[in-house]
Parts: sequence; structure tokens; C-alpha cells
Amino acid sequence: MTFTAFFMEQTVITSSTVVNSVVEKLREALARGQWRSGDMLPGQRELAEQLGISRPSLREAVIVLETLGLVRSMPGKGVVVLDGAPSEPQRSDSAVAGASLEDVLQLRYTLEPFIVGLVAQSISSKEVGQLRLTLMDMREALEANDSEAGLNAYIAFHEELFTLTSNPIFQNVVQQTSNALKQSAEMLRNSPEHLAERLQENEAVVRAIRNKNSALASAEMRKHIIQEGLRMGITLNIPDDNLGK
Repeated sequence: MTFTAFFMEQTVITSSTVVNSVVEKLREALARGQWRSGDMLPGQRELAEQLGISRPSLREAVIVLETLGLVRSMPGKGVVVLDGAPSEPQRSDSAVAGASLEDVLQLRYTLEPFIVGLVAQSISSKEVGQLRLTLMDMREALEANDSEAGLNAYIAFHEELFTLTSNPIFQNVVQQTSNALKQSAEMLRNSPEHLAERLQENEAVVRAIRNKNSALASAEMRKHIIQEGLRMGITLNIPDDNLGK
């Protein structure tokens, strides 16, 4: 093993260890009632300083806690503590555990274009700024050739879009979509060369949202998900693909 390969391996192990340690510390704090359901966690900078870690490591730990159903990121607001009952995330996970990649893409194609169309109608400038910051994380990961950080930023971006929908009926369905997106994470992890394309497509979505162009935002998201399928070797069978032409 070369020194460079050894260094990279040790860096990955160290990063994983740090994130796991932070996850356990935060879970213990939640169990003690330091933050209760409905409370907001301290801001990223403050919490990272308290824990003595970097903000990227904190973001990765928050993603894990979201997967466990303990917290939820609210763009422009922060991270809110959820009820944390273990049965809820288990039900959500089991619903998508046997899903194929095509199943995941079909679900995303059904929901995400409609969601971004709604978001474009009511989003605030502060929320647009948060979306753009997450895309900046993707760009920084791309420039640093850090595929893991790029994947985390990609998932975080789409989860932020999910949380921006104001329709309360969507919340359970959106959670399913979020879990399904994580189910496909391994395939995304195995194709880091496509991060630049994902970034470009997501930037087009945000431009349309910023301009409050619902139709264009929806269209750009549809294009993105179809391209994701092609990158995975999947051609989606879209029933309405020729409608309106």
C-alpha cells in the first residue's frame, strides 16, 4: 500500500470514527432531555465548537440522526428535535427496504417535480440562500475531489427541498422519499464522476425556484431524475412523457 493510499484510508476511518462519536454524544444528550421534542439544536457553528469538531463532520452526524428519525433539518431555521419514537423510522425504512433503484426513481419522479413547483411559489430569499449554500458544499466537494462529502451534500440538498413543502399531508410521504433517496446512496457513491452533472442540474432547479418559475423548476427536476436514471443504467418508463407535446 502506498503512503497516499494509507493516508486516505486512515483519513476515512478517522472521519467515520468522529462522526459515529458525535452521533452517540447527541443521542445521549437527546435521551437525557437536554433538547426536547420541538426544540431547535444550537446553530451549526456553535454546536460544532461545543463538540470540538468540524462543521462537515457535524452535518454528517445530523444526516445520521435524521435517518434515525431523531431530528429534521429545516432550511433557514435549523435542526428541530423530533419525538424520536423508534417505531416510526423503522416503519418508514421497512417500506423501502425492498425497493429497486427503478422504484426509487419512480417515486422521486412522481413527487419531487411537484414539490419543487410548490416550493417555487412560496420560498423566501433566506430559504433560497440555504439551498445555494448546500450547492456550494457540493461544489467545494467537487473541487476537493471528495466524493463522500459530495454525496452527503447532494442528499442534504434534496432533503432540504422536501422540508420546504408547506402541505402537511406530504410530510409522511416526503419521509418515504427521503428514506428512498438514502436507499440509492450506494449507487450514487459508486459513481462520483457524475457529481459535476448532478451539481449543474440542481443549480438549474434552484435558478428556476429563485425566479419563482414553478413550471420550469418542475421541468428541471424531471430532467434531473431522468438523467439520474440514465447514469444508473435505468431508462424510466414515464407514462406522461409525451403529454403536452
